[in-house]
Amino acid sequence: MSVREATLARIRRNRPAGAHPLPEVPLFAPLVGDDHVAEFGERLKRMGGRLAEATSGDDLFASVRERLDGAKVIASAVPEFTGNRDLAAVARPQDLADVDVAIVRAVFGVAETGSVLFTQAELQVNAVAYLAQHLVVLLDPADILVNIQAAYRRPDFARADYAVLHTGPSATADIEGVLIHGAQGVRSLTVILTPRRG
Repeated sequence: MSVREATLARIRRNRPAGAHPLPEVPLFAPLVGDDHVAEFGERLKRMGGRLAEATSGDDLFASVRERLDGAKVIASAVPEFTGNRDLAAVARPQDLADVDVAIVRAVFGVAETGSVLFTQAELQVNAVAYLAQHLVVLLDPADILVNIQAAYRRPDFARADYAVLHTGPSATADIEGVLIHGAQGVRSLTVILTPRRG
């Protein structure tokens, strides 16, 4: 038995008997206006991200074309774009360390924070959202929720084995307040507003 299995077995043995339902998520008054797309975009920008509209032509990715054209390794988890790194063939997360651009679709966005939610189904390999240099996210404008409480009420959290909210690219600041993006994760995060297919 591995250390992990032994630890989980001890936790299960010592779990108090009976049902332990989670507390009800309260509904708070929205801190944003009625235009959830504009509010989402404003907060995403504050967190260092970028919002792009899908182009009306054939090239959905025109707004990030400079990233894609300059990339050697592109991992795509969306049918709208074919990358050159097959996520289904990735054996170990560290095999994604050389990914320049990852393209994924968010389950939803949150207007109050400018966050996007991914589950293991969208990412295919969870590490791709952290190891890629640049993250391009497709988001249906109809899937932008008002706040985090609305997000917690969605069944996506209960159904998913893995769920993560991303708010902008990775960032850190030193004691003098110098902000640096990409120190521990993606250097840029661009959200492209585009409806889901089908």
